[in-house]
Amino acid sequence: MPMSNLEFAGLGSGSKGNATVIRCGATSVLVDCGFSATEIEKRLARIELCPFDLNAVLLTHEHSDHSNGVASACRRFNLPLYASWGTIACLRERGANLADIDIVTISGGQHYDFGTFKASPVLVPHDAREPLQFVFTNGQSKLGILTDLGSITSHVLNRYKQCDALLLEFNHDEQMLRDGPYPAKLKARVAGNWGHLSNKQAGQLLAAVDHQGLQHLVIAHISEKNNEATRVQNILDATLIGATQTVFAEQARGFDWLTVGSVEAATI
Repeated sequence: MPMSNLEFAGLGSGSKGNATVIRCGATSVLVDCGFSATEIEKRLARIELCPFDLNAVLLTHEHSDHSNGVASACRRFNLPLYASWGTIACLRERGANLADIDIVTISGGQHYDFGTFKASPVLVPHDAREPLQFVFTNGQSKLGILTDLGSITSHVLNRYKQCDALLLEFNHDEQMLRDGPYPAKLKARVAGNWGHLSNKQAGQLLAAVDHQGLQHLVIAHISEKNNEATRVQNILDATLIGATQTVFAEQARGFDWLTVGSVEAATI
């Protein structure tokens, strides 16, 4: 039987809510749930899915723009929740009702089998309890999801090498953040080693992860106040090599389905 391709689509990306769907054959998972259950259902319909097509929710961390609707969505749509021990503990401390939800505690460096593909959580530096990002493979193609980190570690570089597709945070332009409206404390948090990647940092990561075979690059988690598409594009023009398709994820509409294909086996 032919192997199904990895596919991914965005429901929304930014400080007002984040969610991404990963699909391979009949299996689909939602990475993050930063919108209400009702809004998730509405946004899934735009990409021709219903919530009951999903098999699980994978949560990167507890910040509200990633977790706001996770408890209600998992309960309403009878979905298991995969998240780190720290993330689950923090959600509970903040009053999230996780009763009657099937919770699978996951750890960085492990692999989790969803039948048609595997997910591997990656530990990242971010100001959350135990934040994770994810790499997916169906044994043929490799897809990386990487947002919400403030610095680039050797571990991150190693795990995101030679992706066939990558959703990558380009959160802020350093000068716009310095000159922008945020209070000093928030500016320091965003620009710090446990905050968010700048355009410059994201470009440095791309240059370091052997991206020549990259088919799709999704620009994600763009700040509405501290970044501009033209500034991101300047970084891309100076960094990208080859025929990479670049897509900007939108807060309101996310992005449409992208298909990942590779002729060589991928490992995580």
